[in-house]
Amino acid sequence: MISEVDNSVIQIINLKKYFEGVKAVDDISFEVKRGEMFGFVGPDGAGKTTTIRCLCGLLTPNDGNIEVLGSDLKKNKKEIQNKIGYLSQKFSLYGDLSIDENIEFFAEIHNVRKYTERRNQLLDFTRLTPFRKRIADKLSGGMKQKLALACSLIHKPEIIFLDEPTTGVDPVSRRDFWKILSDLQKDGITIFMSTPYLDEAERCNRVALIDKGKIISLDTPKNVKDSIGKKVIEVVTSKARDAYALVKEKSNLEVQLFGDRINIVVDKFSEESGDTLSLLRENNIPIEDHRIVGPSLENVFINLINKNLRANVQH
Repeated sequence: MISEVDNSVIQIINLKKYFEGVKAVDDISFEVKRGEMFGFVGPDGAGKTTTIRCLCGLLTPNDGNIEVLGSDLKKNKKEIQNKIGYLSQKFSLYGDLSIDENIEFFAEIHNVRKYTERRNQLLDFTRLTPFRKRIADKLSGGMKQKLALACSLIHKPEIIFLDEPTTGVDPVSRRDFWKILSDLQKDGITIFMSTPYLDEAERCNRVALIDKGKIISLDTPKNVKDSIGKKVIEVVTSKARDAYALVKEKSNLEVQLFGDRINIVVDKFSEESGDTLSLLRENNIPIEDHRIVGPSLENVFINLINKNLRANVQH
């Protein structure tokens, strides 16, 4: 049983889930603290959705233990499900029902009888009040996500699980959604969110980076970035692809391509910075700008994946 002292509301020990022999979730363990925003970060197929569905009691693990809000999920599934909210990647709104009617429907599912005041609060909170009579099929992608969030919050859950909530949402709606999540956290709700977006993960209290069913790093965003002991030379050039290919061919350094710039990962105190810039200039690569920066979560994630790949090849 989770003690009140350690303040954990989710505790996972040696969780495993297989599909036809494929290890979707491969022996992971971690905990989530009350009131934190916990980011679960990884590419498609990493095991994010499978883990969340196991935590919500929608999938049965092959092995391992899960405790949510101090209760064993195997023994108290229904009780736990009444205290959590879940926003899936494909949340099922009813397209022929209005915003008001969708929230009413989910209130009834959760046996919330006096929901009018709560619904009004959620509509104000998500800025959907002016559109409350509009049917769901006529909403934009961002508005659908806000409505889905309102539906999952109608019964006042203590934890909300969000599975890639901003995928496919326009930048303005994405910013609005993050403001809503920040306000939810201020109200004391624990947020467990999966995302493929590394910039979103930067906003979380702690992040777990997951790849191929295994957690490869777990800490605060700052500590995860510091953990690899590297710096990044960011070079802006009109020949970014050529620069990327050159560094890849002529050095052993890790290089990543981002639009009109390349990021070259170097040791913190190395002399490789000047050597690399000289290499580019000698090969007629125009350097429009360059700077030494700390690694982003994206740099770290790619670095860790490449490190694991190298380790597997050596074995």
